[in-house]
Amino acid sequence: MTRFKNYMNAFVFTLLVGALLAAFPAMASEPMEGALLMQEAATSSAQRIHDFHDMLLVIITGICLFVLLLLVFVVIRFNKRANPTPSKVTHNVPLEIIWTVVPVIILIIIAVPSFKLLYKNDRIAEPEMTLKITGYQWYWGYEYPDHDGIAFQSYMVPTDELKEGQRRLLSTDNVVVLPIETDIAILVTANDVIHSWTIPAFGVKIDAIPMRTNETWFRIEKPGVYYGQCSEICGKDHSFMPIEVHAVTKEEFKAWVEKAKEEFAQSDVPAIGSEQPIKLTALAQ
Repeated sequence: MTRFKNYMNAFVFTLLVGALLAAFPAMASEPMEGALLMQEAATSSAQRIHDFHDMLLVIITGICLFVLLLLVFVVIRFNKRANPTPSKVTHNVPLEIIWTVVPVIILIIIAVPSFKLLYKNDRIAEPEMTLKITGYQWYWGYEYPDHDGIAFQSYMVPTDELKEGQRRLLSTDNVVVLPIETDIAILVTANDVIHSWTIPAFGVKIDAIPMRTNETWFRIEKPGVYYGQCSEICGKDHSFMPIEVHAVTKEEFKAWVEKAKEEFAQSDVPAIGSEQPIKLTALAQ
C-alpha cells in the first residue's frame, strides 16, 4: 500500500511539473501546441488584463482552499463517530452576518480594479495615429487615415503558397505594420456580417458590426510579429481570415509608410456597401 501511494505521489508530481513546463511555450505571439495560460502581453492593455487575471486567480484559489478545509473540518469534527449527538441549533446571527458581509467585501475588492481596467482599456486619450479595420467575407481591409490614405486588403496565405517563416492559417499576404511606443486608436466595422478582430497578445477582441464603428486602443511595447484571427463565426471561411501585425520601431514605420504610399492606393479598398471582389483561399489540407 505504501509503495502504491509513493507511485501516486510521483505521478501527481510529474503531472504538475509537466503542466508548469508546458506553460512556458505559451509566452509567445502566436498559438503554441500544448501551451497553457495566456500569450505574453505585448501591450499595456494586455498587461493590465493579465494583472487582473492574476489577482482573480489568487482570490479564487484562496476561496477554494478555504471551502476545502472547511469541508474537511466538518467531515472530521461532525461525523457520526466524533459527534454522536448532533446540535439542533438552526440559526446563528453572527455567522450569518459574516457569510453575508465577507462575500460583499470580496466583490468590492474585485469590482474596483475591474472598473479601472474597463476604463483604461476603453479610453482613447489623444491617439497618435488611427488604424481603421473593416471585416469582409472573408478577409480584412485596413486603412491608415493619418498617412495619406494608405489602404489595402489582407488575405490568408494559402497552405500551398507558404514561404519560409510564414505560419499556416496565420500568415497574410499584406501584413499590418504598426509602430511601437505609440498610442494607436482602432476603428472597427464590417461590410457584410459580424466579425471580431482579435489579437491575444494585444489584449484586444472587438466586434466588427455592419453600419457601426466600434473603438478601442492599445500601445505596443516591443517589436515583433503578432497573430490573431476572426473570433466571431462569420460563414464558411471564418477560420481563414487571420490577422498578422508587424510591430516595428518608429523609424522603421516611417520608412514603411513611404514605401506603402507607392504600393497601396485608397481606391484599392472597396467602399462600404459596394460589391466586394471575390478572392478564394485554398483551404488547409
